[in-house]
Amino acid sequence: MFIQTEQTPNPATLKFLPGRTVIENGQVEVLDAEEAERVSPLARRLFTVDGVRSVFIAKDFVAVTKQAAADWYVLKPAVLGAMVEHFMSGEQAVVLEAAPQNVAAPEDDETVTKIKELLETRVRPAVANDGGDIVFHGFERGIVYLHMKGACAGCPSSVVTLKNGIENLLRYYVPDVVEVRSID
Repeated sequence: MFIQTEQTPNPATLKFLPGRTVIENGQVEVLDAEEAERVSPLARRLFTVDGVRSVFIAKDFVAVTKQAAADWYVLKPAVLGAMVEHFMSGEQAVVLEAAPQNVAAPEDDETVTKIKELLETRVRPAVANDGGDIVFHGFERGIVYLHMKGACAGCPSSVVTLKNGIENLLRYYVPDVVEVRSID
């Protein structure tokens, strides 16, 4: 089995592409070994590798974020080994898939529906290329609140992406938007 790796804008995160579907729907972010036990056999294996801080699983990639003291030179072969072991086992990657994000709900007003549509069609595909995801969290008094996941969480360039990219896009298409903020 051959797994490609790609750098992301976040130096603490590498994107692993196994060349197959990892999960059918949605994305799953696993932030610790305890959560991995409940949610994902793949993440459980990855958290046995010393130095793994978080795991973000999407349809066709897995983004692994390392702890600050860890070195990719040492960590990468161990992560690749854990991933190959998982895929060869035949186990599914996740047992609890996340609910779809950024989907317009009947109770959403016109502004929120437009924001969610733009995030889904324009923003999420772009950040997925970098190993991350951005999820709508709320809209209040002109401020859009977003949750950044995967490589986007903690990325040095995330503020630039948020302000120069996403905020400008949303302000252009949705006049009610004044600002975009990230939440943890």
